[in-house]
Amino acid sequence: MATKDLRYFDLPQAERLPDGHPRRGMSVVAALSEWLIHTNRRLNGSWTQRYEHGVPVTDLEQVGCDGTTGTCVRFLPNRSLRSPCSSTTRDLARWSEHWPELTVRLKDQRDDVERSAP
Repeated sequence: MATKDLRYFDLPQAERLPDGHPRRGMSVVAALSEWLIHTNRRLNGSWTQRYEHGVPVTDLEQVGCDGTTGTCVRFLPNRSLRSPCSSTTRDLARWSEHWPELTVRLKDQRDDVERSAP
């Protein structure tokens, strides 16, 4: 997460995302976030790691199995990247329809934006 995804970075033929931008990897999200928590749940084990400004601040930590699989990424965009405009539920639904397997959950915490994630 904290390094360039070399499968896609700087490749002219990189897969394009629905917004037309080339795929770069999650490391970009980590680098442009005040904090980011990445959790992978697999059948053979689950792990999580916290990043601040793209740098890991915890070791890879094993988390208990909850019977699910998948990836969860929670993050707070850097203050300089936050828009004064609000995204709506309709915006998120439109963006996520390109990935039918993706589940998007929005929890509006704009009043708590200065608070760090647990």
